[in-house]
Amino acid sequence: MENFPVINMEKLNGEERTATMELIHNACENWGFFELVNHGIPVELLDSVERLTKDHYSKCMEQRFKELVAGKGLDIVSTEVTDTDWESTFYLHHLPQSNISLVPDLNDDYRKVMKEFAERLENVAEELLDLLCENLGLEKGYLKKAFYGPKGKGPTFGTKVSNYPACPKPDLIKGLREHTDAGGIILLFQDDRVSGLQLLMDGCWIDVPPMRHSIVINLGDQLEVITNGKYKSVLHRVIAQTDGDRMSVASFYNPGSDAMIYPAPELVEKQSTEEQNQLYPKFVFEDYMKLYAALKFQAKEPRFEAFKTLETHAFGPIAST
Repeated sequence: MENFPVINMEKLNGEERTATMELIHNACENWGFFELVNHGIPVELLDSVERLTKDHYSKCMEQRFKELVAGKGLDIVSTEVTDTDWESTFYLHHLPQSNISLVPDLNDDYRKVMKEFAERLENVAEELLDLLCENLGLEKGYLKKAFYGPKGKGPTFGTKVSNYPACPKPDLIKGLREHTDAGGIILLFQDDRVSGLQLLMDGCWIDVPPMRHSIVINLGDQLEVITNGKYKSVLHRVIAQTDGDRMSVASFYNPGSDAMIYPAPELVEKQSTEEQNQLYPKFVFEDYMKLYAALKFQAKEPRFEAFKTLETHAFGPIAST
């Protein structure tokens, strides 16, 4: 099997640009995941995010998690747990409006660092979307525009901050159950010392290797739809570990709530008749998220099929767009 794709962003600025663009294209087509190094986010900022996130967990969330575990008896289960994840989380919103100043228990340093980190990640996300446009033969800016609704709202951008504490029963409870991500493009800053993230490829679970100061990228369901399956979202999960706490800071660059998502006509025209006959559905992102909330830990294909049955009645043929 190929090695997990690692993209050196610095090589986009020199003689190796073509080869690097091919690596990104292959990763999007065949993996749905890749890892970025030399991405332009200062290592000092990344170190601050890691230090403050771990400090916040130990001071503000660790005891709550222990109480939750004890209350549900998760530390003494004897059969597989299928409805709960072994994780401690909180959420930050950045776009269209930040809530960082409103989230309780964050000190001023942490708020400032996470605000700067979000701004840096937003720039990386938009740069990546344009690189994907280039590889797909789409006009520069097409994917970002596709994330906007008719009233100019969008994209949305937020961060899920997670800690996966040491688990006494990792064979019976997952850190995070397998799923694909609903949105657009996901940027993950993960622990470089404690592993756990895995993706499903060719029927086998593959470790996403922890690398210091890297950013892991994965594609969400919306990019699969817009590319009409050229690029795909991939099932992934987090395996709980018996020792060591794993940090995960995952940021989601998604369409606006009222954005209309559908396959890019320019891509559909280039595809074979068979691929065109397997056209992905057209829907409003907010509607997709409502369905996803109920079916997150189930296969994505029934979600797509559910909208296929609705789109002809609601929107008419895709060619009319």
